[in-house]
Parts: sequence; C-alpha cells; structure tokens
Amino acid sequence: MFLVKKRTAPVLAAVAAVVTTLLGAAPAAPAAPAAPAASPASPGADHTAPGQRLAAWSPSMTIGGPDFVDRTIRMVVHSSVNGHGLRIHLSNLRGTTPLTIRSTSVAVQADRATAVPGTGHAVTFAHHASLTLAAGTEAVSDPVPMTVTADRSILVSIYLPDATTSATWHSDAFDTTYLSAAGDHTADTGDGNYVASTTSWYYLSGLDVLSPDARGTVVAFGDSITDGYNTPAGAYRRWPDDLARRLAGSRPMGVVDAGIGGNRVLTDVPNIWQGVSATQRFAHDALGQPGVKDVILLEGINDIGNNARPGGGPLTAQDLIGGYQELIGQAHAAGVRIIGGTLLPDRGNGYYSDTAESLRQAVNTWIRTGGAFDGVVDFDKAVADPADPTALDPRYDSGDHLHPNADGMQAMADAVDLGLLG
Repeated sequence: MFLVKKRTAPVLAAVAAVVTTLLGAAPAAPAAPAAPAASPASPGADHTAPGQRLAAWSPSMTIGGPDFVDRTIRMVVHSSVNGHGLRIHLSNLRGTTPLTIRSTSVAVQADRATAVPGTGHAVTFAHHASLTLAAGTEAVSDPVPMTVTADRSILVSIYLPDATTSATWHSDAFDTTYLSAAGDHTADTGDGNYVASTTSWYYLSGLDVLSPDARGTVVAFGDSITDGYNTPAGAYRRWPDDLARRLAGSRPMGVVDAGIGGNRVLTDVPNIWQGVSATQRFAHDALGQPGVKDVILLEGINDIGNNARPGGGPLTAQDLIGGYQELIGQAHAAGVRIIGGTLLPDRGNGYYSDTAESLRQAVNTWIRTGGAFDGVVDFDKAVADPADPTALDPRYDSGDHLHPNADGMQAMADAVDLGLLG
C-alpha cells in the first residue's frame, strides 16, 4: 500500500507566474482508466529480507516548477547506502492542483538515460500502476524487489499523461534529468525517446531502502552550500556525498541532502523556488525522513547576507540563535540528535560587510560554545584561509568567495567527527 502524507509547511502566499513548459505542447495521450485518488494508507510491508528501513536519498522540494503534458521524466537517483526492497516517494506537496501519474519505473543506470538491460521494474502504489495525488500530499510506493548500491545511480521514470501546473520540484539538482518525446516511455531501456534534458528533479522526493547494516540516516540540512552549488553536475561532490562515502566503510549510514539554494533559517525567500524557511520545513524535510538519527545543520549565511529579520529591521545574532534553538527543540522532541555547523567565511562575496562579519562571528561563537547542539562541526575552520580567516582558503574557493569547490566540499566532509553520528 502507499502512504499519503499531508502538507506540513505552508505554500508561499505569493506564487509567481507558471514557468514556461520545457517542451512544446503535445497531443493528448489516449484515454485510459481513471487513476485511483490518493487516500491515507500505510506503507507496504516488505517481508523478503531483514533490515532497517531508512532514507537513502531525498531532495527538499519547492513550488514553481514547469508544466508538463504527455511526457515521461527520467531522473537520476544516487543512493547513499546499500539496500533492498526500495520504495519511491512521489510528491505534490507544493502543488496547487491534483497530479496524476500514470506509470512509474525504476532501473539501474547504465549511462545517461539508458538503463542496464533486465534491471527494470514497474513501481506500484497500493498495487496500482497509476495514482492521483491531491495538492499538498505525497505518496510512498509498494516495495520494489531490487537492490541498490551505495554511491551508484538508478533511474526513476514517471509518466505524466495530463497537463500539470507549477511542478513540485528541486530546481538545482546538479545532476541530469531526461525528458521524453510524447508518450509513456517509462519501460524503455534505451534513451532514444528521451529528447531533452534539464538539471532539476520533478515530483520525485525520496528513495528509502531496507539496509541490513546501516545505523540509520543523517540529514544534511542547509542552503546552497549543502545543495552543492558550483560543484560539477553528475559528479556527486557535494559535502553530503563525500560524507556518505566516508561512512560507507565501517560506519554505514544513509545520508540525505536537504539543502535548498538561497534558503534561510528565519524567513521565506521571495524567489519561490528557494523555499520556505528552515523553521517551517524542518519537520518535513529533516525529521520526516525514514530512519533519521542525526541532523547536521549548516544554515544562516543567507539570513545574514540579506539582513533578513522576521518583521523587518536589522537582523541580530540573537534572532538567528533563536531560530537555531527552535530547530534544536523540534529535533529533540522527535528524539533526533542535531549537530551544529559553523558558518563559512565569505569575504569577497557581495554578502560581506564588517557588520555581517561581526554577526557571523557572534553566531559561530555561540554554535561552538553555547552547548545547545548535540555536537559541533567546525566547517568555518575547515575551509577558512589561514592568512585571512574571514575568507575562504583559495584552494577551496569555487570562485564566488562563498561556495566551496569540490576540494572544499571534501574538506567539509572530512571535518565531521563520525563518532558524533548514529
């Protein structure tokens, strides 16, 4: 059976004009039996093998994606942990109209949109191939009898027969998604019918697995630094990816990247695709992950850089500390450990000013010494220039003086004490 989850954070009040359809309009698909409406149910049990159910991959979703009609979308999912009995999560969480998905498939990726022959599986929801998700809901599939491997990719394909509006999406995937010509191509092994590509994920909000040896999931929660901005597409060099590879040896855990570019702790972002505030989305995006044990929080530089105080007026260190305390309280109420990450230096970026730097230093001092977090990762120290701690080390600077490059991401992952996790 599939699990339907209600909206846990409000959609932004002001919705921008619908993004232009990525592919031109196509003839409507042939009529088919109506998909069953989504309704509350329990996730399907998997009795095929033992293991702990945990999240292996799950991007945070926002409002404002493009429209589709009679298209198949094939997306790449890079698992952070070994597992089997996988389940696919589909989302209309930020949507404003019902969403019908006619068919869904999963297969091991060979290259680009091509699957490894013989690895494809049709995915069902409450034993139905199709489903309709009401606005503000999500669904979890029946378990699929296949295995996934840590640091390897699978392909998830969904067919959208009817016109959609303002897709629930993750804009900055730093991976490639493939769009088909008209029709249902979820069962295709080859990529001949996939005629366009983007770098976003649409409606696909998670992969969870049964893992026989992992100790749970750690959620990396933050903004564009966690999301992987300025890292190479398809290279999986974000710091959460690097952390997953460190854990894969003797201390395996699922790692979820819950970063959203531009996101803030205290206030919603006017650009709707950058999401509601951390305090509003934390319960869903972090604490709602299957098997979550720990959260590593790295967020606040966008609050400082935009001087974004709730209700207006100059932002203070205590404002941001209050936001952290709220997130700590949410985590502890859910029985989840929360680890604080210090904010990275940004001299040379447009965010920088003497006032903003004083604020960052005050916040970092509280993260290090306040004792409110269950542990601390000193990301600031890991990537700061030894000759000027207000700036990124040139070896780690992607070029904008705010976001680390791939080597900087590795340095961040290496700064995490694995003994804090699990």
